[in-house]
Amino acid sequence: MDSRNEQKRIRLTVAYDGTAYHGWQIQGNGITIESELNRALSELLKEPVKVMGASRTDAGVHALCNIAVFDTESPMPAEKISYALNQRLPEDIRIQKSEEVAPDWHPRYCASRKTYEYRIYRAEFPMPVRRLYSYFTYRPLDVERMRQAAVFLEGEHDFQSFCQSGAQVESTVRTIYSIRVEEQGAELVIRVCGNGFLYNMVRILAGTLMEVGQGKREPESMRSVLEAKNRSAAGPTAPAQGLTLVSYEFL
Repeated sequence: MDSRNEQKRIRLTVAYDGTAYHGWQIQGNGITIESELNRALSELLKEPVKVMGASRTDAGVHALCNIAVFDTESPMPAEKISYALNQRLPEDIRIQKSEEVAPDWHPRYCASRKTYEYRIYRAEFPMPVRRLYSYFTYRPLDVERMRQAAVFLEGEHDFQSFCQSGAQVESTVRTIYSIRVEEQGAELVIRVCGNGFLYNMVRILAGTLMEVGQGKREPESMRSVLEAKNRSAAGPTAPAQGLTLVSYEFL
């Protein structure tokens, strides 16, 4: 039997620097992570390939471990695809692992736990080597106030106030397992772990917590922000470059 007729599903763990890309999902106005994966895979396997991604990160957002799957009839062993594919991808995208999964396995339909980090660089002046991976601010931030506010956001809530207006979703209810605000030298890291995130949700959480840290909001105001279920009740959307998807666990 011709092994090329035996279709299999491959899961990729994808790391990327999102600076040069218009996000994950294919767009009509520029290159994306998805479009680069489709191009490189189609060239490698000599068949049309379209990947299905787990997390549709925005333009400028980075990832250590986003997940994608695709179907192929190629006889190439699943674990070898990562090595060959990395030779065809730009250096700011690298496959960390390739493996075969069940034919009906899909990352968006599995219970999972995702963790994002938002990095804030605090100093009198910007640091050029950190400009692509953190948000710079010279304004003092009260870390303890930010931690107090974060507690109100943990658990299952309707996060409509923390979702960019116009997003098409069936439900805006999500569960945040933990939010940690950690000092790492000059950087302040907001680490958010949850079962799923709405469009721009983590960046809006970060922007709102920064307002708390600046004294513009009280920590307890997070209750009323959640209850409002209105985007205008929350703070600004923090810039994309500070955000990185750092962990993706399937439960």
